Amino acid sequence: MASLVPLSAELQTVSNEELGEVPSRISEDLEALRQWLRLQPHLEARYDDQFLVQFLRGCKYSLERAKEKIDVYFSLKSKYPEMMNLTNVDDPKFRDIYRLACCLMLPKPLNGTGARIVVFRFDYPVSKYNIGEILQATLAMHELLIVNDPYACINGLIYLVDYGSATASHFLQMTPNFCKIVVSYMEKSMPLRIKSLYYIKTATAAQQFFRIFIPFFSEKIQKRLHVMGHNFDELYKDLPRQYLPKDYGGELPSILELVDEYEKTWDDYREFFKANANYGTNEKLRRGKPLDIDGLFGVGGSFRKLNVD
Repeated sequence: MASLVPLSAELQTVSNEELGEVPSRISEDLEALRQWLRLQPHLEARYDDQFLVQFLRGCKYSLERAKEKIDVYFSLKSKYPEMMNLTNVDDPKFRDIYRLACCLMLPKPLNGTGARIVVFRFDYPVSKYNIGEILQATLAMHELLIVNDPYACINGLIYLVDYGSATASHFLQMTPNFCKIVVSYMEKSMPLRIKSLYYIKTATAAQQFFRIFIPFFSEKIQKRLHVMGHNFDELYKDLPRQYLPKDYGGELPSILELVDEYEKTWDDYREFFKANANYGTNEKLRRGKPLDIDGLFGVGGSFRKLNVD
Protein backbone atom coordinates (compact mmCIF):
# COMPACT_ATOMS: atom_id res chain seq x y z
CA MET A 1 0.00 0.00 0.00
CA ALA A 2 1.31 3.45 -0.92
CA SER A 3 2.64 5.58 1.94
CA LEU A 4 0.89 8.87 1.25
CA VAL A 5 -0.49 11.72 3.31
CA PRO A 6 -4.30 11.23 3.12
CA LEU A 7 -6.25 13.85 1.19
CA SER A 8 -9.37 15.50 2.51
CA ALA A 9 -12.60 14.23 0.96
CA GLU A 10 -12.88 17.42 -1.10
CA LEU A 11 -9.33 17.21 -2.45
CA GLN A 12 -9.68 13.48 -3.15
CA THR A 13 -12.78 14.21 -5.23
CA VAL A 14 -10.86 16.80 -7.29
CA SER A 15 -7.96 14.40 -7.70
CA ASN A 16 -10.30 11.66 -8.90
CA GLU A 17 -12.38 13.80 -11.23
CA GLU A 18 -9.81 16.24 -12.63
CA LEU A 19 -6.55 14.29 -12.42
CA GLY A 20 -7.81 10.80 -13.14
CA GLU A 21 -6.69 9.32 -9.85
CA VAL A 22 -8.01 5.88 -8.92
CA PRO A 23 -7.04 5.35 -5.24
CA SER A 24 -7.10 1.56 -5.48
CA ARG A 25 -4.54 1.71 -8.32
CA ILE A 26 -2.04 4.18 -6.84
CA SER A 27 0.35 1.53 -5.51
CA GLU A 28 0.38 -0.22 -8.88
CA ASP A 29 0.95 3.06 -10.72
CA LEU A 30 3.81 4.03 -8.40
CA GLU A 31 5.49 0.66 -8.82
CA ALA A 32 5.31 0.97 -12.60
CA LEU A 33 7.06 4.34 -12.34
CA ARG A 34 9.71 2.94 -10.01
CA GLN A 35 10.35 -0.01 -12.31
CA TRP A 36 11.04 2.43 -15.13
CA LEU A 37 13.38 4.48 -12.91
CA ARG A 38 15.39 1.37 -12.02
CA LEU A 39 16.07 0.81 -15.72
CA GLN A 40 17.49 4.31 -16.32
CA PRO A 41 21.26 4.16 -15.79
CA HIS A 42 21.63 7.92 -16.25
CA LEU A 43 19.00 8.93 -13.71
CA GLU A 44 19.17 9.01 -9.90
CA ALA A 45 15.79 10.11 -8.56
CA ARG A 46 13.83 10.14 -5.34
CA TYR A 47 11.77 6.96 -4.99
CA ASP A 48 9.49 7.88 -2.10
CA ASP A 49 5.76 7.62 -2.71
CA GLN A 50 4.84 11.19 -1.81
CA PHE A 51 7.32 12.62 -4.29
CA LEU A 52 6.55 10.28 -7.17
CA VAL A 53 2.77 10.43 -6.83
CA GLN A 54 2.84 14.14 -7.55
CA PHE A 55 4.36 13.54 -10.97
CA LEU A 56 1.51 11.14 -11.69
CA ARG A 57 -1.06 13.63 -10.41
CA GLY A 58 0.58 16.54 -12.22
CA CYS A 59 0.46 14.55 -15.47
CA LYS A 60 -3.11 13.33 -14.93
CA TYR A 61 -1.81 9.79 -14.50
CA SER A 62 -0.13 9.59 -17.88
CA LEU A 63 2.83 7.36 -17.09
CA GLU A 64 4.74 8.49 -20.19
CA ARG A 65 4.33 12.18 -19.37
CA ALA A 66 5.34 11.53 -15.76
CA LYS A 67 8.53 9.81 -16.97
CA GLU A 68 9.36 12.76 -19.20
CA LYS A 69 8.81 15.29 -16.43
CA ILE A 70 10.90 13.38 -13.90
CA ASP A 71 13.71 13.07 -16.44
CA VAL A 72 13.69 16.80 -17.22
CA TYR A 73 13.28 17.69 -13.52
CA PHE A 74 16.50 15.93 -12.51
CA SER A 75 18.30 16.88 -15.72
CA LEU A 76 17.71 20.55 -14.93
CA LYS A 77 19.01 20.00 -11.40
CA SER A 78 22.23 18.57 -12.78
CA LYS A 79 22.67 21.19 -15.50
CA TYR A 80 21.85 24.18 -13.28
CA PRO A 81 22.66 23.10 -9.70
CA GLU A 82 23.35 26.66 -8.54
CA MET A 83 19.74 27.55 -9.34
CA MET A 84 17.84 24.30 -8.98
CA ASN A 85 19.56 21.99 -6.54
CA LEU A 86 19.71 23.45 -3.06
CA THR A 87 21.56 21.13 -0.65
CA ASN A 88 22.42 23.37 2.31
CA VAL A 89 19.61 25.34 3.93
CA ASP A 90 22.05 26.61 6.57
CA ASP A 91 24.16 28.54 4.05
CA PRO A 92 24.07 32.14 5.42
CA LYS A 93 23.79 33.58 1.90
CA PHE A 94 20.79 31.38 1.16
CA ARG A 95 19.07 32.50 4.37
CA ASP A 96 19.82 36.15 3.60
CA ILE A 97 18.27 35.77 0.16
CA TYR A 98 15.24 34.02 1.58
CA ARG A 99 14.68 36.86 4.07
CA LEU A 100 14.50 39.34 1.20
CA ALA A 101 11.01 37.87 0.70
CA CYS A 102 11.25 37.76 -3.08
CA CYS A 103 9.12 34.61 -3.04
CA LEU A 104 6.45 33.55 -0.59
CA MET A 105 3.78 30.86 -0.43
CA LEU A 106 0.70 32.47 1.11
CA PRO A 107 -0.81 30.50 4.01
CA LYS A 108 -4.45 30.43 2.86
CA PRO A 109 -5.27 28.55 -0.36
CA LEU A 110 -7.87 30.28 -2.50
CA ASN A 111 -11.41 29.71 -1.20
CA GLY A 112 -9.93 27.78 1.72
CA THR A 113 -9.27 24.56 -0.19
CA GLY A 114 -8.26 25.75 -3.67
CA ALA A 115 -5.02 26.64 -5.41
CA ARG A 116 -1.96 27.83 -3.48
CA ILE A 117 -1.12 31.50 -4.07
CA VAL A 118 2.56 32.30 -4.67
CA VAL A 119 3.91 35.86 -4.50
CA PHE A 120 7.10 36.79 -6.35
CA ARG A 121 8.72 40.23 -6.04
CA PHE A 122 11.75 41.75 -7.76
CA ASP A 123 12.79 43.33 -4.47
CA TYR A 124 16.50 42.56 -4.22
CA PRO A 125 19.71 44.58 -4.69
CA VAL A 126 21.20 43.67 -8.08
CA SER A 127 24.58 44.91 -6.87
CA LYS A 128 24.64 42.05 -4.34
CA TYR A 129 22.59 39.20 -5.82
CA ASN A 130 21.69 37.88 -9.25
CA ILE A 131 18.40 36.46 -10.44
CA GLY A 132 19.79 32.91 -10.43
CA GLU A 133 20.43 33.11 -6.69
CA ILE A 134 16.93 34.44 -6.14
CA LEU A 135 15.58 31.58 -8.25
CA GLN A 136 17.30 28.98 -6.06
CA ALA A 137 15.27 29.97 -3.01
CA THR A 138 12.12 30.21 -5.13
CA LEU A 139 12.46 26.74 -6.63
CA ALA A 140 13.44 25.22 -3.29
CA MET A 141 10.05 26.36 -1.97
CA HIS A 142 8.39 24.78 -4.98
CA GLU A 143 10.27 21.57 -4.20
CA LEU A 144 8.66 21.54 -0.76
CA LEU A 145 5.21 22.10 -2.24
CA ILE A 146 5.60 18.83 -4.15
CA VAL A 147 5.96 16.83 -0.95
CA ASN A 148 4.04 18.80 1.69
CA ASP A 149 1.23 20.89 0.20
CA PRO A 150 -1.93 19.01 -0.85
CA TYR A 151 -3.61 22.20 -2.08
CA ALA A 152 -0.80 23.02 -4.51
CA CYS A 153 -0.51 19.37 -5.51
CA ILE A 154 -4.17 18.90 -6.36
CA ASN A 155 -5.48 22.38 -7.24
CA GLY A 156 -2.30 23.95 -8.58
CA LEU A 157 -0.67 27.36 -8.24
CA ILE A 158 -1.70 30.96 -8.74
CA TYR A 159 1.22 33.34 -9.23
CA LEU A 160 1.10 36.98 -8.15
CA VAL A 161 4.19 38.59 -9.71
CA ASP A 162 4.92 42.07 -8.37
CA TYR A 163 6.96 44.31 -10.70
CA GLY A 164 6.76 47.34 -8.41
CA SER A 165 10.46 47.25 -7.46
CA ALA A 166 11.76 45.97 -10.80
CA THR A 167 14.36 48.21 -12.45
CA ALA A 168 16.20 48.11 -15.76
CA SER A 169 19.03 46.31 -13.93
CA HIS A 170 16.66 43.54 -12.88
CA PHE A 171 15.38 43.13 -16.44
CA LEU A 172 18.94 42.97 -17.80
CA GLN A 173 19.61 39.93 -15.60
CA MET A 174 16.67 38.11 -17.17
CA THR A 175 18.29 37.13 -20.44
CA PRO A 176 16.44 35.05 -23.05
CA ASN A 177 18.42 32.01 -21.90
CA PHE A 178 17.40 32.58 -18.28
CA CYS A 179 13.76 32.98 -19.33
CA LYS A 180 13.97 29.71 -21.23
CA ILE A 181 15.36 27.93 -18.17
CA VAL A 182 12.53 29.24 -15.98
CA VAL A 183 9.83 28.21 -18.44
CA SER A 184 11.50 24.82 -18.96
CA TYR A 185 11.19 24.23 -15.25
CA MET A 186 7.61 25.49 -14.96
CA GLU A 187 6.13 23.76 -17.99
CA LYS A 188 8.39 20.80 -18.71
CA SER A 189 9.39 19.55 -15.26
CA MET A 190 7.32 21.02 -12.42
CA PRO A 191 4.47 18.60 -11.55
CA LEU A 192 2.24 21.39 -10.26
CA ARG A 193 -0.45 22.92 -12.46
CA ILE A 194 -0.31 26.64 -13.20
CA LYS A 195 -3.87 27.90 -12.86
CA SER A 196 -3.23 31.61 -13.47
CA LEU A 197 -0.60 34.35 -13.35
CA TYR A 198 -1.20 37.96 -12.31
CA TYR A 199 1.48 40.52 -13.20
CA ILE A 200 0.86 43.53 -10.98
CA LYS A 201 2.36 47.02 -10.54
CA THR A 202 3.53 46.83 -14.12
CA ALA A 203 4.76 49.87 -15.99
CA THR A 204 4.82 50.49 -19.73
CA ALA A 205 8.60 49.99 -19.67
CA ALA A 206 8.06 46.37 -18.62
CA GLN A 207 6.42 45.60 -21.95
CA GLN A 208 9.80 45.23 -23.61
CA PHE A 209 10.67 42.50 -21.13
CA PHE A 210 7.31 40.84 -21.66
CA ARG A 211 8.09 40.67 -25.38
CA ILE A 212 11.06 38.46 -24.53
CA PHE A 213 9.59 36.39 -21.72
CA ILE A 214 5.94 35.70 -22.50
CA PRO A 215 6.44 34.00 -25.90
CA PHE A 216 8.38 31.23 -24.15
CA PHE A 217 5.18 30.15 -22.41
CA SER A 218 2.79 27.76 -24.10
CA GLU A 219 -0.37 29.23 -25.57
CA LYS A 220 -2.34 27.63 -22.74
CA ILE A 221 -0.35 29.50 -20.08
CA GLN A 222 -0.40 32.76 -22.03
CA LYS A 223 -4.20 32.66 -21.92
CA ARG A 224 -4.04 32.41 -18.12
CA LEU A 225 -1.87 35.53 -17.77
CA HIS A 226 -3.36 38.82 -16.53
CA VAL A 227 -1.33 42.04 -16.66
CA MET A 228 -2.36 44.82 -14.29
CA GLY A 229 -1.06 48.14 -13.03
CA HIS A 230 -1.50 49.55 -9.53
CA ASN A 231 -5.29 49.34 -9.46
CA PHE A 232 -6.19 46.08 -7.71
CA ASP A 233 -9.96 46.24 -8.17
CA GLU A 234 -9.88 43.56 -10.89
CA LEU A 235 -7.42 41.47 -8.87
CA TYR A 236 -9.72 41.41 -5.85
CA LYS A 237 -12.49 39.91 -7.97
CA ASP A 238 -10.35 36.80 -8.47
CA LEU A 239 -8.24 36.92 -5.30
CA PRO A 240 -10.32 38.42 -2.46
CA ARG A 241 -8.55 40.44 0.22
CA GLN A 242 -8.84 37.68 2.82
CA TYR A 243 -6.27 35.64 0.85
CA LEU A 244 -3.74 38.45 0.35
CA PRO A 245 -1.12 40.08 2.64
CA LYS A 246 -1.51 43.58 4.04
CA ASP A 247 1.04 44.75 1.45
CA TYR A 248 -1.63 44.33 -1.25
CA GLY A 249 -4.56 45.64 0.76
CA GLY A 250 -5.32 42.18 2.09
CA GLU A 251 -6.23 40.76 5.49
CA LEU A 252 -3.28 38.40 5.99
CA PRO A 253 -0.16 39.45 7.94
CA SER A 254 2.49 41.41 6.06
CA ILE A 255 4.90 39.68 3.70
CA LEU A 256 7.81 40.10 6.13
CA GLU A 257 5.76 38.61 8.97
CA LEU A 258 4.82 35.62 6.82
CA VAL A 259 8.46 35.13 5.79
CA ASP A 260 9.47 34.99 9.45
CA GLU A 261 6.78 32.38 10.14
CA TYR A 262 7.87 30.19 7.20
CA GLU A 263 11.59 30.22 7.97
CA LYS A 264 11.42 27.33 10.44
CA THR A 265 10.31 25.15 7.51
CA TRP A 266 13.90 25.17 6.24
CA ASP A 267 15.06 23.67 9.54
CA ASP A 268 12.37 21.00 9.36
CA TYR A 269 13.52 19.94 5.88
CA ARG A 270 17.30 20.21 6.40
CA GLU A 271 17.90 16.50 5.71
CA PHE A 272 15.53 16.52 2.74
CA PHE A 273 17.66 19.12 0.97
CA LYS A 274 20.94 17.46 1.97
CA ALA A 275 19.74 14.38 0.09
CA ASN A 276 19.56 16.44 -3.12
CA ALA A 277 23.29 15.83 -3.46
CA ASN A 278 22.46 12.21 -4.31
CA TYR A 279 20.09 12.93 -7.20
CA GLY A 280 20.47 14.04 -10.79
CA THR A 281 21.44 12.78 -14.22
CA ASN A 282 24.60 11.71 -16.01
CA GLU A 283 24.19 12.22 -19.75
CA LYS A 284 27.16 9.96 -20.47
CA LEU A 285 25.13 7.03 -19.15
CA ARG A 286 21.89 7.87 -20.96
CA ARG A 287 20.76 5.26 -23.46
CA GLY A 288 20.01 6.66 -26.89
CA LYS A 289 20.01 10.32 -27.83
CA PRO A 290 21.13 12.82 -25.15
CA LEU A 291 18.45 15.09 -23.76
CA ASP A 292 18.69 18.52 -25.37
CA ILE A 293 17.85 20.79 -22.46
CA ASP A 294 18.79 23.92 -24.40
CA GLY A 295 16.41 22.93 -27.19
CA LEU A 296 13.37 22.34 -24.98
CA PHE A 297 12.01 25.74 -25.89
CA GLY A 298 12.35 28.07 -28.79
CA VAL A 299 10.82 31.47 -29.19
CA GLY A 300 7.60 31.08 -31.08
CA GLY A 301 4.20 32.58 -31.49
CA SER A 302 3.36 36.24 -31.61
CA PHE A 303 3.32 38.92 -28.95
CA ARG A 304 -0.06 40.34 -28.21
CA LYS A 305 -0.09 43.93 -26.93
CA LEU A 306 -1.01 43.91 -23.24
CA ASN A 307 -3.02 46.70 -21.73
CA VAL A 308 -1.45 48.12 -18.61
CA ASP A 309 -3.52 50.17 -16.16
